[in-house]
Amino acid sequence: MKLAFIGLGVMGGPMAGHLARAGHDVTVYNRTRAKAEAWVKQYGGAWADTPAAAARGAAIVFSCVGNDDDLRSVTLGDAGAFAGMSEGAIFVDHTTASANVARELHALALEQGIGFLDAPVSGGESGAQKGVLTVMVGGDPGAFERAQPVIGHFGHTVVLMGPAGSGQLTKMVNQICGIGVMQGLAEGISFGARAGLDMSRVLAVISKGAAQSWQMDNRWQTMCEGKFDFGFAVDWMRKDLSICLAEARRNGALLPMTALIDQFFADLQLMNCGRCDTSSLIKRLTEH
Repeated sequence: MKLAFIGLGVMGGPMAGHLARAGHDVTVYNRTRAKAEAWVKQYGGAWADTPAAAARGAAIVFSCVGNDDDLRSVTLGDAGAFAGMSEGAIFVDHTTASANVARELHALALEQGIGFLDAPVSGGESGAQKGVLTVMVGGDPGAFERAQPVIGHFGHTVVLMGPAGSGQLTKMVNQICGIGVMQGLAEGISFGARAGLDMSRVLAVISKGAAQSWQMDNRWQTMCEGKFDFGFAVDWMRKDLSICLAEARRNGALLPMTALIDQFFADLQLMNCGRCDTSSLIKRLTEH
């Protein structure tokens, strides 16, 4: 199948790579041309100098960029992907963005006779490299059915959550839940260490009980060792949480814990830890 992929960052690069390895004809676009050229050298395919050129003739166009404004910049206008897409093609966006922009672009796509799916992912850089991401999708069932097998090349779990915007809303729930667990793990490790416990033995025991979590299984050891270069960066999480908090203001949800932990991440940015992964929450507790 002829495909396009827009945005070759730490997530998009390996995701597009899985599509190429599966035998698809992939044309890529990246704002930094050198990164697109390097991707083609590694995986084959071709690169284009605009999103519209990359999308031309593609049955499915994927994107994974930074935020709402970035997404609009690669989809709209004469150089945007929508301008290059043929009727019946599908645009699948893996950016973590707002539900509002997903609904906006879905409506514009329908007017043009193309499909649009908001499909943010969870699983981090490691999940992207291994091709085992969780993909939460919003949009029309027909477009989802056509795109799902292709998304499956890098998504271990791919689920339609509801109409346009539902994928983004589900990702917000994911981030809200994840940071709460991470803060609890940080406090538990800090408390246990100050109490003089052997934390490797403690975590070996409690990870078999009700306290078990993905964060515990994958981050406790590096947190104890003070290593924080293994996952989703604090800067990126603050961007995601700003979307969650804005949506909560719109729908009336109360997010007291989320708002508090967002400020903890702001503290980490002031500690020059913006590029550390989110498990660096423990640094606020140990470096005082």
